[in-house]
Amino acid sequence: MPKVNAQAWDLPIRLFHWLLVALMGFSWWSGEQHLMDWHRRSGYAILGLLLFRLYWGFVGSPTARFSQFVRGPRATLAYVRSLNTPAYRAPPGHNPLGGWSVLAILAALLMMVTAGLFAVDVDGLESGPLSDYLSFDQGRSAAHLHGYVFKLLLALTVLHVAAILFYLVRMRQNLITPMITGRGQTIVAEAAETTTAYPMRLIGGIVIVTICTYAIARGFRL
Repeated sequence: MPKVNAQAWDLPIRLFHWLLVALMGFSWWSGEQHLMDWHRRSGYAILGLLLFRLYWGFVGSPTARFSQFVRGPRATLAYVRSLNTPAYRAPPGHNPLGGWSVLAILAALLMMVTAGLFAVDVDGLESGPLSDYLSFDQGRSAAHLHGYVFKLLLALTVLHVAAILFYLVRMRQNLITPMITGRGQTIVAEAAETTTAYPMRLIGGIVIVTICTYAIARGFRL
């Protein structure tokens, strides 16, 4: 079946992706340099992005929605088996295997950020905004978890990059350019379902996420 160059990702998803990449790098650097004020601000920004991605996964454009790319084990296995067959079809947006990868990365990010919100350092001076709700020992456990999950995220990132290279080299499918331009190759039958920004939903989501992130950053002490 012929392919066309169609819209694959909306602007909010693309901004989420690249801002997350930049902020993760900055968070690592600021943590290594012990610039904890900037580390916290970066963490709050990542929290806001994650909250928005969860929101957009339910009300955003078709390819952004979890219902579009989260598939069960049977569908995922069928997709994997089709990779080296003439029946292989590159779906618009995330494929079933990539969908589970997205969920794993989002879950790890949420766990890391949440642990950081409750974390307490050795001296009890550099603490997350929600650390008062835990004991000192619990806060220290959260700090350790924060570091452990970061290592898990590094492993997931390596797998993510390896998958991108696999599709580029083996499947001749460029996954990077569509995440920059928003457009990618898809079959004609699926090109009609284009992405839409949904301005009012976007504005509403930004307002909700901003309020929630601010409240959390203040430890719910408004």
